[in-house]
Amino acid sequence: MKKLILVALFAVPFLTGCGIQSLPQGKNGTEAALAEVNNQYKRRADLIPNLVNVVKGYAKHEQETLTAVTEARAKATSTQIDPSKVSPEQLAKFQQAQSGLSQALGRLMVVTEKYPDLKADQNFRDLQAQLEGTENRIAIARQRYIESIQQFNNLVTVPPTSWTNSLMYHFEKMPQWDMTPDEKAQAEKAPDVKF
Repeated sequence: MKKLILVALFAVPFLTGCGIQSLPQGKNGTEAALAEVNNQYKRRADLIPNLVNVVKGYAKHEQETLTAVTEARAKATSTQIDPSKVSPEQLAKFQQAQSGLSQALGRLMVVTEKYPDLKADQNFRDLQAQLEGTENRIAIARQRYIESIQQFNNLVTVPPTSWTNSLMYHFEKMPQWDMTPDEKAQAEKAPDVKF
């Protein structure tokens, strides 16, 4: 009985140092790291189209408001009236042009009061920051996955944990992160962001 206890006392630290727990933990960590890579890709796939649509919608709204003011101003300045030869029709036309400008400016003022910082360029900068942040998150997730594969492969191939693996688990080395030829060709091109 004493011999069995002594063997157990020496075996537990030896086996623990040989990968009894670290091999499965390494495999689980690698799987979790890959799940995070997929999570970041999913986040990008969900986020980017929504952000682009928001920017497009805001830019369109701003464009419509400013276009209405510009067109109304052009009409108001193109309609000239000669005070010495004014007719009721000319006066009505002139007043209509000026009224159109007043209405367009009124809409602009309402929008400006509601949205004091009427600048679509800020939305474009925000979109750019989100794109950059998203790509950084993906790069970090891939880097962590690559590191977790390296750590796991070290456990599988480097003694003493490799001895435990060959006796108990029989885990194979995991392939390192790599891109397909199509992905490599695509990675060399800048991504398309369409508005």
